[in-house]
Parts: sequence; structure tokens; C-alpha cells
Amino acid sequence: MTTLSSYLSIANSLTKWQTITAQSQAVTTQTNYFKAHIGSVKTVSDFVNNPRLFNYAMTAFGLGDRTYAKGLMTEVLQQGVTSSTALANKLNDPNIIAFAKAFDFAGAGSGVTSSSSLVQSVVSQYTENALETNQGQQNQGVQLALYFQRKAPSITDAYGLLADKQLLSVVQTALDISPMTGVEPIDQQATMLASKINFSDFANPTKLQSFIARFSAMYDYNSATGTGAASTSTNAILLGASQGLGGGVDPSLMQNLQTYKPA
Repeated sequence: MTTLSSYLSIANSLTKWQTITAQSQAVTTQTNYFKAHIGSVKTVSDFVNNPRLFNYAMTAFGLGDRTYAKGLMTEVLQQGVTSSTALANKLNDPNIIAFAKAFDFAGAGSGVTSSSSLVQSVVSQYTENALETNQGQQNQGVQLALYFQRKAPSITDAYGLLADKQLLSVVQTALDISPMTGVEPIDQQATMLASKINFSDFANPTKLQSFIARFSAMYDYNSATGTGAASTSTNAILLGASQGLGGGVDPSLMQNLQTYKPA
């Protein structure tokens, strides 16, 4: 199966896949612990110093690779997000900002962890992350596509994109941008991305799927040729995409992909 067909088989039955993932033993064990104990957390220190709770929440917000940064995240949570000078806002990482808003000890106090909507949101995001991670063990392109589908609609500018390495990887692959551009000054990178992308397109479901199809085709092409961000013709991209379309796909998707041009 191509990356696109594998992605679509999940995306078109997302609720089913989420349910399967949520019912797996590994996810159930961690989720049950989180639900049973998060309400007893009253301070930032309580939260950060309980590895199972902290790691679960960090993973849910796409920060699982930074669970070691307890000091940094303690400062993030203590300062909140109200002030423009708060650490979360200075870091300008959308996942960290979302994490600080969810666990708003600074604004909501000790009662923040008793919110049923918070628990439901964190559990849902943890399940999504687990689903994506599981798919990544088979095909990292599918993991990236699912993550992009979930996160890209909230990105409104180039800096938010640059702050998320997974989203950036998708965009670099789809638009044939060399990862080596990462050595350029951040403002220069932002200007380049803003010239190629209309970020409002990511909030449009049809345009979002078109972009993911483009990424998937390029990902498979690069994997087949052993290149990172290889240049190729539009026909080659379309061929890769068409091989993975399968059933259940809007027939206009191929037309959208064929006519897609970065803004």
C-alpha cells in the first residue's frame, strides 16, 4: 500500500481506529491511571513530579520527546499564558502553548485538574497520538500525514509551522524544500514559507487533503529513490498519488492535486 492509501484507509474510518487504539491494553492502562489520579494534583510540582501523569499529558500534546525538560515545563506552567512575556509565549511552540492553556494552574489554580472537559480532551489527544505512533511503526509517512491532518488547521503563520518539526517535515517534503534551509536565520525561513503557503488553506478540509495527498506522493517518491527532498515532475507526483487513492475518496481530489500550486 502507498502512503496515501494507508493514510486514507485510516482517515476515512477515523472513529473506528480511535476506538481500537483506545481499547488496546497499553493505552487503557495509562489512560485509567491518568483518569484516576489527575484530580488529586493541586500544584505544578505535584503534576511535574508524577512521571506517569506528566508523561501522559506531555505525550498527548505532542511533547513526549521533551518529558525530560521538567524545569522548563515547570516555568511554563507557573507563568501561564496571559502575559506576552510568559515563557510559553516566548517559546512560540503551539504544542507548549496548548499545554499551558490546558493545564492553566496560573489562571485557574488548583481546580484546573478537576475539569472533566480537560480530562476528556487529554485522553482523546493521547489516543490520537498513540494511533499515529502505532502507524509510524509501519510507515512514518502515514504517521506524519495523520499528525498533519490533526494539527495543521490550527497553524496560522510560518513561525507556528517552524516550531513543530513534524508539521515542518510534511511541508518540506510536499513542497520539495531542502531540510538544509533549517540553517538559515529563522526570519528568512519564515519569509520563504509564507511566500509558498496560504495558511488558511489548512483550515479548508478539501485543500488540506489535497496537500496531504501531495505530501504522500512525494514521500513515497523520495523513499523509492532514496532522496530526501528530490525534485520531480508533476506527472510523477500524480502517478504516486493515483496508485494510492483506492476507494472512498472524493474524485475531485486528483484534480485538486493536479492543479495545486503553493500560494
